Amino acid sequence: MGVLVLNLTKSKNCFHLIDLPKYRVKECFAIFCGLILMKMLLDLVQMKEGSHAHSKVKKEQIDSVIKANLVAKAHAAKFSELVIQDNGRMKPLHTYASQLLRKISSSNTYEGMDANQVFLSMTEFPRLWVEVPLVNLKRGNDSIRKVLGVPIKTKKITLLDLFDEEGVNKLDPYLEAATSKNNPNQFEKDFIKVYENVFLLNEALSGSILKIFPLPDDEGNKWVSYLELGESNFKGRDSMAVRSLLPAYFQTLAQARKTGDYGQANELLDGIKKFQQKYGAEVMPSENKIKAEITYNKVDIFNRLYKYFAVIGVLMFVFIIIQIFREGKRINFLIKACKYIIWTFFVLMTLGLIARWYISGHAPWSDAYESIIYVAWATVFFGLAFGRKSDLTIASTAFVAAIILWVANQSWLDPSISNLVPVLDSYWLMIHVAVIVGSYGPFTLGLILGTTILLLILLTTQKNKAKMDLNIKELIIITEMALTVGLVMLTIGNFLGGQWANESWGRYWGWDPKETWALISIMIYAFVIHARLVPGLRGKWTFAVLSIFAYASIMMTYFGVNFYLTGLHSYASGDVPVTPSFVYYLIAFFVVLSAVSYPKYKKLYVKKE
Repeated sequence: MGVLVLNLTKSKNCFHLIDLPKYRVKECFAIFCGLILMKMLLDLVQMKEGSHAHSKVKKEQIDSVIKANLVAKAHAAKFSELVIQDNGRMKPLHTYASQLLRKISSSNTYEGMDANQVFLSMTEFPRLWVEVPLVNLKRGNDSIRKVLGVPIKTKKITLLDLFDEEGVNKLDPYLEAATSKNNPNQFEKDFIKVYENVFLLNEALSGSILKIFPLPDDEGNKWVSYLELGESNFKGRDSMAVRSLLPAYFQTLAQARKTGDYGQANELLDGIKKFQQKYGAEVMPSENKIKAEITYNKVDIFNRLYKYFAVIGVLMFVFIIIQIFREGKRINFLIKACKYIIWTFFVLMTLGLIARWYISGHAPWSDAYESIIYVAWATVFFGLAFGRKSDLTIASTAFVAAIILWVANQSWLDPSISNLVPVLDSYWLMIHVAVIVGSYGPFTLGLILGTTILLLILLTTQKNKAKMDLNIKELIIITEMALTVGLVMLTIGNFLGGQWANESWGRYWGWDPKETWALISIMIYAFVIHARLVPGLRGKWTFAVLSIFAYASIMMTYFGVNFYLTGLHSYASGDVPVTPSFVYYLIAFFVVLSAVSYPKYKKLYVKKE
């Protein structure tokens, strides 16, 4: 097995720039090995930049060598079933391999190779992958490209692109400035992102991630990689076995590539599995759980569903608008078909949440990604419940579900399954978080229905006024029901949160930012619901607009507190200090929609009210 570990910083203190836990660079062993093997890196850089005047080895040449030594997909899949220990979590290699390729290259494959084949090739031939352009660079940030000395149009870089002819990391000075701040700007965040991806790639190439050997009788159930066997307490036959398994495995792979017979290689993988079961049974996931996680990775249900929801939601909405102007059997059939398809998507979403719950061992609403997909599920649930006889409600629900799931799959959210944060390891996660985050579903439904009401007002004419008015009244009633249910859930969730706070922190209420903004949201939505009892605020347009803009308090409670403010609930503080640009476009859209729909509303509806 080839072993290559690169030092990612050339500082006098090898722990400088790598003491921040959220950047996962605390692996001292990998850095120690990197210092020892630094000369190898220097030789590589000098070979490429000295004698060849900064010329690059052609990508096609490297790819041809990699493909010539590629293992069969079926065997790579068997290799991916091995269990590793990654930051305390036990998971199949398939999970790590797929996440690695997706994170560093923003793709699920490389030149026709799946993630399993790529990772196995990296483990066997790390020297080749050092020169493969795999690390994705964010589009539009020319500064990184100038610092690295690569063309402005470069989309992906190699690991060697990070170092100059003296082996110095070109990003070092920028990383020092970025990691010293609590809230780095977007420019600095891009540098950090590249560094994180490079570290992940280095972790894979070094073999340090391949922690497949459980230590016998270890109190902490620690597993180690091949590189760490020298420091382990293996004795006798076990010591000989673990030291020979991987080298023997890679030797048999070389033979298998020639003959096409992977029998011996499969037997050695089975031997590693038996070793894991013998000494790591206490933390080893069951065979069913391993298969479930691999299936979950392959299906990638939430990433696929946002596209499906978007297509069907838009189609159903178009069909309904056509139905308003021209009703017929064919259009009714299409609307009904869309409704059944959306119900199917909801069932698939539910199965995805159940699978994630089974795999992780805890309720699937414990981090930012999980809470967003749970909000999407709750939104669809309440949309289908309230919209049983309202096609517009179901179409609107599908569309907003697509938006929520799309946000969940953005690069700044990590979809990987992880262990619970200690403070969340409580039965209250099942109760308090489920209720209070679930309340965001009805509020989100209120947002999209309020938007739909304004769109219908905008599309109203003298000819279709009767039908439009009927649809608007229907949506007003459903919106009011949704907001009422959301308000009740949010209020109950707040009281339950007080009980959990008393157990965890010894007090029921402490004006923490999360608590305060939850209370503000309760007050705002209580006003929205009761505003229709005030003579001057009874209008349909007013209620729709309030339903839309009241959602800003939920966004502040949900995202703002977690990412912008500091408090006991700010578990994700600092992760996304820059507001995504699409938020400003949405606000502008809602303001413009509210403004342009008001004259039509005043002309056709005010007299009637």
